[in-house]
Amino acid sequence: MNSTIHYLNTDLDLISPSDLKELVKAFEAAGTSSLHVTREDDGLWHATFETDQQYAEPEPNISEMLTTIESLSEPLLNLWSTCTRREFNIGYHCGIDPWAFNQGISAALLRRLTNAGASIRFTLYPARSGNIPPN
Repeated sequence: MNSTIHYLNTDLDLISPSDLKELVKAFEAAGTSSLHVTREDDGLWHATFETDQQYAEPEPNISEMLTTIESLSEPLLNLWSTCTRREFNIGYHCGIDPWAFNQGISAALLRRLTNAGASIRFTLYPARSGNIPPN
């Protein structure tokens, strides 16, 4: 069993009353894959994105997706603004080693997140037999 604490990935989760297919095209053209895009039973569009490359820390992944957001055309920025959820979900595998573990997000990236109207969420996956992802 892998008991090392480490960063896994960052997903961008969106929820909107508007169809997100055009936004999906823009993200995919910039190298960010959509993991799913569906209209749910609540009548809202739900989409999750992830950069094609994962780094050892979340900042480069978030920065890459923010660059795409910052380059959106006016109609796509309007679509982005219809989203009731614009959330970067940072995932970590939790273990028992090392004794202390930390990663940061720079002030510059936090400004970009704020300017994009996005929020951050953390998901911690416990180290348990049977749900240990590969490094």
